Amino acid sequence: MHARIQRPPGIPGPKDGRTRGLTGLVYRSVHGVTRLVGGSAEALLGLLPEAVAQGPRSPRHDAVVAALNGVLGDHLAATHNPLAQSMQLCSEGEPLVLSRAALAQRFPTPSAGVLVLLHGLCMNDRQWRRKGHDHGAQLAAALGLTPVYLRYNTGLPVADNGRQFAELMAKLLRVWPHPAPRVVLLAHSMGGLVARSAFHQAGRAPWTRRVSDLVFLGTPHFGAPLEKTGHGVDLLLDAAPYAAPLARLGRVRSAGITDLRHGLGPEVGLPPEVRCWAIAGTLGADPDALPPKLLGDGLVRLPSALGQHRDPSRRLPFPPERQWVAAGVGHLDLLCSKAVGNRVAAWLQAAAGEGAAPAA
Repeated sequence: MHARIQRPPGIPGPKDGRTRGLTGLVYRSVHGVTRLVGGSAEALLGLLPEAVAQGPRSPRHDAVVAALNGVLGDHLAATHNPLAQSMQLCSEGEPLVLSRAALAQRFPTPSAGVLVLLHGLCMNDRQWRRKGHDHGAQLAAALGLTPVYLRYNTGLPVADNGRQFAELMAKLLRVWPHPAPRVVLLAHSMGGLVARSAFHQAGRAPWTRRVSDLVFLGTPHFGAPLEKTGHGVDLLLDAAPYAAPLARLGRVRSAGITDLRHGLGPEVGLPPEVRCWAIAGTLGADPDALPPKLLGDGLVRLPSALGQHRDPSRRLPFPPERQWVAAGVGHLDLLCSKAVGNRVAAWLQAAAGEGAAPAA
Protein backbone atom coordinates (compact mmCIF):
# COMPACT_ATOMS: atom_id res chain seq x y z
CA MET A 1 0.00 0.00 0.00
CA HIS A 2 1.29 3.42 -0.91
CA ALA A 3 1.98 5.82 1.95
CA ARG A 4 -0.36 8.81 2.11
CA ILE A 5 1.67 11.83 3.19
CA GLN A 6 0.75 15.32 2.15
CA ARG A 7 3.19 16.50 -0.50
CA PRO A 8 5.14 19.66 0.38
CA PRO A 9 4.64 22.42 -2.21
CA GLY A 10 7.08 22.36 -5.11
CA ILE A 11 8.49 18.92 -4.25
CA PRO A 12 7.78 15.73 -6.20
CA GLY A 13 5.68 13.05 -4.60
CA PRO A 14 6.93 9.63 -3.47
CA LYS A 15 8.02 6.90 -5.84
CA ASP A 16 6.77 4.22 -3.50
CA GLY A 17 5.30 3.87 -0.04
CA ARG A 18 7.75 1.52 1.58
CA THR A 19 9.22 4.20 3.85
CA ARG A 20 6.80 5.68 6.35
CA GLY A 21 6.70 8.28 9.08
CA LEU A 22 9.40 10.87 9.63
CA THR A 23 12.07 9.02 7.66
CA GLY A 24 9.71 8.62 4.74
CA LEU A 25 8.73 12.27 4.78
CA VAL A 26 12.35 13.38 4.85
CA TYR A 27 13.41 10.99 2.12
CA ARG A 28 10.61 11.83 -0.28
CA SER A 29 10.62 15.53 0.43
CA VAL A 30 14.28 15.94 -0.44
CA HIS A 31 13.97 13.86 -3.61
CA GLY A 32 13.60 17.08 -5.60
CA VAL A 33 17.00 18.36 -4.55
CA THR A 34 17.30 21.48 -6.64
CA ARG A 35 13.89 22.70 -5.51
CA LEU A 36 14.63 22.31 -1.82
CA VAL A 37 16.71 25.46 -1.49
CA GLY A 38 14.60 28.43 -0.56
CA GLY A 39 10.84 28.32 -0.14
CA SER A 40 10.42 24.56 -0.39
CA ALA A 41 13.00 24.03 2.33
CA GLU A 42 10.93 26.27 4.57
CA ALA A 43 7.80 24.30 3.66
CA LEU A 44 9.54 21.01 4.44
CA LEU A 45 10.71 22.24 7.84
CA GLY A 46 7.20 23.45 8.55
CA LEU A 47 5.82 19.95 8.04
CA LEU A 48 8.45 17.99 9.93
CA PRO A 49 7.61 19.02 13.53
CA GLU A 50 4.11 17.56 13.18
CA ALA A 51 5.57 14.33 11.82
CA VAL A 52 7.98 14.17 14.76
CA ALA A 53 5.20 14.73 17.27
CA GLN A 54 3.07 11.99 15.73
CA GLY A 55 5.83 9.46 15.16
CA PRO A 56 7.08 7.03 17.81
CA ARG A 57 10.53 7.51 19.28
CA SER A 58 13.06 5.01 17.97
CA PRO A 59 16.79 4.92 17.18
CA ARG A 60 16.00 5.55 13.50
CA HIS A 61 13.68 8.46 14.37
CA ASP A 62 16.36 10.04 16.57
CA ALA A 63 19.02 9.45 13.91
CA VAL A 64 17.01 11.37 11.33
CA VAL A 65 16.46 14.28 13.74
CA ALA A 66 20.21 14.28 14.47
CA ALA A 67 20.98 14.34 10.75
CA LEU A 68 18.61 17.27 10.21
CA ASN A 69 20.30 19.14 13.04
CA GLY A 70 23.72 18.53 11.53
CA VAL A 71 22.75 19.90 8.13
CA LEU A 72 20.27 22.61 9.15
CA GLY A 73 20.64 22.93 12.91
CA ASP A 74 21.66 26.57 13.03
CA HIS A 75 18.61 27.47 10.94
CA LEU A 76 16.37 25.31 13.14
CA ALA A 77 17.63 27.07 16.26
CA ALA A 78 17.38 30.57 14.77
CA THR A 79 13.76 29.99 13.74
CA HIS A 80 12.84 28.31 17.06
CA ASN A 81 11.85 25.17 15.20
CA PRO A 82 10.87 22.40 17.64
CA LEU A 83 13.18 20.04 15.76
CA ALA A 84 16.21 21.96 17.04
CA GLN A 85 18.02 19.65 19.46
CA SER A 86 18.79 21.14 22.85
CA MET A 87 22.00 20.09 24.59
CA GLN A 88 21.43 17.31 27.11
CA LEU A 89 23.30 14.64 29.00
CA CYS A 90 21.74 11.21 28.55
CA SER A 91 21.92 7.70 29.91
CA GLU A 92 20.59 4.71 27.96
CA GLY A 93 19.00 7.03 25.42
CA GLU A 94 17.06 9.14 27.94
CA PRO A 95 17.90 12.69 29.10
CA LEU A 96 19.18 13.03 32.65
CA VAL A 97 17.56 15.39 35.13
CA LEU A 98 20.47 17.37 36.56
CA SER A 99 19.48 17.50 40.21
CA ARG A 100 21.23 15.80 43.11
CA ALA A 101 18.17 13.75 44.01
CA ALA A 102 17.49 12.60 40.45
CA LEU A 103 21.11 11.63 39.81
CA ALA A 104 21.33 9.79 43.15
CA GLN A 105 18.30 7.75 42.13
CA ARG A 106 19.67 7.09 38.64
CA PHE A 107 23.23 6.29 39.82
CA PRO A 108 22.87 5.03 43.41
CA THR A 109 26.33 3.46 43.64
CA PRO A 110 29.49 5.60 43.67
CA SER A 111 31.93 4.82 40.88
CA ALA A 112 35.56 5.50 40.09
CA GLY A 113 34.56 8.48 37.97
CA VAL A 114 32.35 9.87 35.25
CA LEU A 115 32.91 9.19 31.55
CA VAL A 116 31.32 11.81 29.28
CA LEU A 117 31.04 10.82 25.61
CA LEU A 118 30.67 13.51 22.92
CA HIS A 119 29.38 12.44 19.49
CA GLY A 120 30.18 13.94 16.10
CA LEU A 121 28.39 15.81 13.32
CA CYS A 122 24.91 14.59 12.31
CA MET A 123 24.91 12.02 15.12
CA ASN A 124 23.46 11.60 18.60
CA ASP A 125 24.11 9.80 21.87
CA ARG A 126 22.47 6.56 20.72
CA GLN A 127 24.97 6.20 17.89
CA TRP A 128 27.82 5.40 20.25
CA ARG A 129 26.31 1.93 20.02
CA ARG A 130 27.39 0.74 16.59
CA LYS A 131 27.49 -2.83 15.30
CA GLY A 132 26.70 -4.09 18.78
CA HIS A 133 29.58 -2.27 20.48
CA ASP A 134 29.62 0.74 22.82
CA HIS A 135 32.90 2.24 24.04
CA GLY A 136 31.02 3.70 27.01
CA ALA A 137 29.90 0.29 28.22
CA GLN A 138 33.35 -1.20 27.59
CA LEU A 139 35.13 1.52 29.57
CA ALA A 140 32.54 1.39 32.34
CA ALA A 141 33.27 -2.31 32.80
CA ALA A 142 37.05 -1.98 32.49
CA LEU A 143 37.56 1.15 34.60
CA GLY A 144 34.53 1.39 36.86
CA LEU A 145 33.40 4.67 35.28
CA THR A 146 29.81 5.86 35.01
CA PRO A 147 29.08 6.69 31.34
CA VAL A 148 26.90 9.64 30.40
CA TYR A 149 26.38 10.69 26.80
CA LEU A 150 26.10 14.19 25.40
CA ARG A 151 23.35 14.96 22.87
CA TYR A 152 23.53 18.28 21.03
CA ASN A 153 22.68 20.24 17.89
CA THR A 154 25.71 19.67 15.68
CA GLY A 155 24.64 22.31 13.17
CA LEU A 156 25.39 25.14 15.61
CA PRO A 157 28.79 26.83 15.60
CA VAL A 158 31.36 24.84 17.56
CA ALA A 159 31.96 27.84 19.83
CA ASP A 160 28.26 27.93 20.78
CA ASN A 161 28.27 24.23 21.59
CA GLY A 162 31.53 24.62 23.49
CA ARG A 163 30.04 27.34 25.68
CA GLN A 164 26.92 25.27 26.35
CA PHE A 165 28.97 22.18 27.14
CA ALA A 166 31.12 24.12 29.62
CA GLU A 167 27.97 25.31 31.39
CA LEU A 168 26.50 21.79 31.38
CA MET A 169 29.66 20.26 32.85
CA ALA A 170 29.72 22.87 35.60
CA LYS A 171 26.12 22.02 36.51
CA LEU A 172 26.69 18.25 36.34
CA LEU A 173 29.59 18.34 38.77
CA ARG A 174 27.81 20.75 41.13
CA VAL A 175 24.96 18.29 41.60
CA TRP A 176 26.78 14.95 41.23
CA PRO A 177 25.61 12.99 44.30
CA HIS A 178 28.87 11.21 45.11
CA PRO A 179 32.32 12.42 46.22
CA ALA A 180 34.10 14.54 43.63
CA PRO A 181 34.85 12.11 40.83
CA ARG A 182 37.54 11.72 38.25
CA VAL A 183 36.11 12.89 34.92
CA VAL A 184 37.16 11.44 31.56
CA LEU A 185 35.99 12.86 28.23
CA LEU A 186 35.82 10.65 25.13
CA ALA A 187 35.11 12.64 21.98
CA HIS A 188 34.48 11.48 18.43
CA SER A 189 35.02 13.77 15.43
CA MET A 190 33.32 17.16 16.00
CA GLY A 191 32.89 16.25 19.66
CA GLY A 192 36.61 16.81 20.14
CA LEU A 193 36.34 20.35 18.76
CA VAL A 194 33.44 21.03 21.12
CA ALA A 195 35.48 19.77 24.08
CA ARG A 196 38.50 21.91 23.18
CA SER A 197 36.27 24.95 22.74
CA ALA A 198 34.63 24.31 26.11
CA PHE A 199 37.98 24.29 27.92
CA HIS A 200 39.10 27.41 26.05
CA GLN A 201 35.99 29.33 27.07
CA ALA A 202 35.83 27.99 30.63
CA GLY A 203 39.32 29.12 31.62
CA ARG A 204 39.98 28.00 35.19
CA ALA A 205 36.40 27.08 36.02
CA PRO A 206 36.24 24.47 38.81
CA TRP A 207 34.87 21.72 36.55
CA THR A 208 37.96 21.83 34.34
CA ARG A 209 40.14 20.79 37.29
CA ARG A 210 38.12 17.61 37.72
CA VAL A 211 38.93 16.35 34.21
CA SER A 212 41.88 13.97 34.19
CA ASP A 213 41.84 12.77 30.57
CA LEU A 214 40.50 13.82 27.17
CA VAL A 215 40.58 11.22 24.39
CA PHE A 216 40.00 12.25 20.76
CA LEU A 217 38.77 9.76 18.16
CA GLY A 218 39.12 11.00 14.59
CA THR A 219 38.84 14.67 15.55
CA PRO A 220 39.62 17.06 12.65
CA HIS A 221 41.74 19.45 14.71
CA PHE A 222 42.79 21.28 11.54
CA GLY A 223 39.65 20.58 9.57
CA ALA A 224 38.22 17.92 7.28
CA PRO A 225 37.82 18.51 3.52
CA LEU A 226 34.11 17.68 3.42
CA GLU A 227 33.39 19.33 0.09
CA LYS A 228 36.63 18.13 -1.50
CA THR A 229 35.95 14.50 -0.71
CA GLY A 230 32.43 14.84 -2.06
CA HIS A 231 31.11 12.14 0.25
CA GLY A 232 31.97 13.61 3.62
CA VAL A 233 28.47 14.42 4.81
CA ASP A 234 27.11 11.28 3.11
CA LEU A 235 29.57 9.30 5.21
CA LEU A 236 28.37 10.95 8.40
CA LEU A 237 24.77 10.23 7.46
CA ASP A 238 25.53 6.56 6.88
CA ALA A 239 24.02 5.69 10.24
CA ALA A 240 20.72 7.26 9.11
CA PRO A 241 20.42 6.10 5.48
CA TYR A 242 16.94 7.52 4.93
CA ALA A 243 18.32 10.97 5.71
CA ALA A 244 21.21 10.65 3.26
CA PRO A 245 19.51 12.81 0.59
CA LEU A 246 20.03 15.76 2.94
CA ALA A 247 23.70 15.59 2.05
CA ARG A 248 22.85 16.56 -1.51
CA LEU A 249 21.58 19.98 -0.54
CA GLY A 250 24.73 21.54 -1.92
CA ARG A 251 23.88 25.10 -0.90
CA VAL A 252 22.69 24.15 2.59
CA ARG A 253 25.66 24.11 4.94
CA SER A 254 25.24 24.64 8.66
CA ALA A 255 27.69 26.58 10.76
CA GLY A 256 28.70 23.28 12.33
CA ILE A 257 29.66 21.80 8.96
CA THR A 258 31.69 24.92 8.16
CA ASP A 259 33.54 24.66 11.47
CA LEU A 260 34.24 20.97 10.92
CA ARG A 261 35.68 21.76 7.51
CA HIS A 262 38.07 24.37 8.88
CA GLY A 263 38.85 23.13 12.40
CA LEU A 264 39.67 25.45 15.29
CA GLY A 265 41.89 28.51 15.26
CA PRO A 266 45.38 28.62 16.76
CA GLU A 267 44.10 30.35 19.89
CA VAL A 268 42.23 27.18 20.93
CA GLY A 269 44.85 24.72 22.12
CA LEU A 270 44.74 21.58 24.22
CA PRO A 271 43.75 22.04 27.88
CA PRO A 272 47.16 22.33 29.57
CA GLU A 273 46.44 20.40 32.78
CA VAL A 274 44.58 17.49 31.18
CA ARG A 275 46.16 14.35 29.73
CA CYS A 276 45.19 14.41 26.06
CA TRP A 277 45.23 11.40 23.74
CA ALA A 278 44.63 11.17 19.99
CA ILE A 279 43.52 8.23 17.87
CA ALA A 280 43.37 8.44 14.08
CA GLY A 281 41.97 5.92 11.64
CA THR A 282 43.22 4.96 8.19
CA LEU A 283 41.39 3.07 5.49
CA GLY A 284 44.58 1.27 4.44
CA ALA A 285 46.43 -1.38 6.40
CA ASP A 286 49.73 0.55 6.26
CA PRO A 287 49.26 4.03 7.76
CA ASP A 288 52.70 5.12 6.53
CA ALA A 289 51.82 4.56 2.87
CA LEU A 290 50.93 7.74 1.01
CA PRO A 291 47.26 7.05 0.08
CA PRO A 292 46.17 6.07 3.64
CA LYS A 293 48.03 9.08 5.04
CA LEU A 294 46.23 11.41 2.63
CA LEU A 295 42.82 9.77 2.91
CA GLY A 296 43.00 9.08 6.63
CA ASP A 297 39.80 7.49 7.88
CA GLY A 298 37.84 8.57 4.81
CA LEU A 299 36.82 11.89 6.33
CA VAL A 300 39.67 13.13 8.53
CA ARG A 301 43.24 13.04 7.29
CA LEU A 302 45.92 11.55 9.50
CA PRO A 303 47.81 14.80 10.32
CA SER A 304 44.59 16.59 11.27
CA ALA A 305 43.49 13.80 13.62
CA LEU A 306 46.92 13.68 15.31
CA GLY A 307 47.27 17.44 15.67
CA GLN A 308 50.16 17.67 13.22
CA HIS A 309 50.51 20.89 11.21
CA ARG A 310 53.05 22.13 8.67
CA ASP A 311 53.45 25.24 10.81
CA PRO A 312 55.28 24.07 13.96
CA SER A 313 53.68 26.85 16.00
CA ARG A 314 50.22 25.38 15.34
CA ARG A 315 50.96 21.75 16.19
CA LEU A 316 49.07 20.28 19.11
CA PRO A 317 51.45 18.83 21.72
CA PHE A 318 50.34 15.19 21.83
CA PRO A 319 53.33 13.18 23.11
CA PRO A 320 54.18 10.24 20.81
CA GLU A 321 53.07 7.75 23.46
CA ARG A 322 49.63 9.39 23.50
CA GLN A 323 49.02 8.96 19.77
CA TRP A 324 47.84 5.85 18.00
CA VAL A 325 46.77 4.99 14.45
CA ALA A 326 43.99 2.43 13.99
CA ALA A 327 44.95 0.88 10.65
CA GLY A 328 42.06 -0.29 8.49
CA VAL A 329 39.46 1.57 10.56
CA GLY A 330 37.19 4.16 8.93
CA HIS A 331 35.74 7.27 10.52
CA LEU A 332 32.47 5.77 11.75
CA ASP A 333 34.06 2.48 12.73
CA LEU A 334 36.24 4.31 15.24
CA LEU A 335 33.03 4.08 17.28
CA CYS A 336 32.87 0.28 17.22
CA SER A 337 36.44 -0.92 16.77
CA LYS A 338 37.32 -3.18 19.69
CA ALA A 339 40.99 -2.42 19.06
CA VAL A 340 40.24 1.26 19.59
CA GLY A 341 38.27 0.51 22.75
CA ASN A 342 41.06 -1.69 24.09
CA ARG A 343 43.66 0.99 23.37
CA VAL A 344 41.64 3.65 25.20
CA ALA A 345 41.06 1.33 28.16
CA ALA A 346 44.76 0.47 28.40
CA TRP A 347 45.76 4.13 28.24
CA LEU A 348 43.30 5.19 30.93
CA GLN A 349 44.13 2.27 33.21
CA ALA A 350 47.83 3.11 33.03
CA ALA A 351 47.17 6.82 33.51
CA ALA A 352 44.99 6.21 36.58
CA GLY A 353 47.96 4.56 38.24
CA GLU A 354 50.34 7.43 37.52
CA GLY A 355 49.08 9.72 40.25
CA ALA A 356 46.22 11.07 42.31
CA ALA A 357 42.97 12.30 40.85
CA PRO A 358 42.79 15.95 39.85
CA ALA A 359 42.36 18.48 42.62
CA ALA A 360 38.85 19.58 43.43
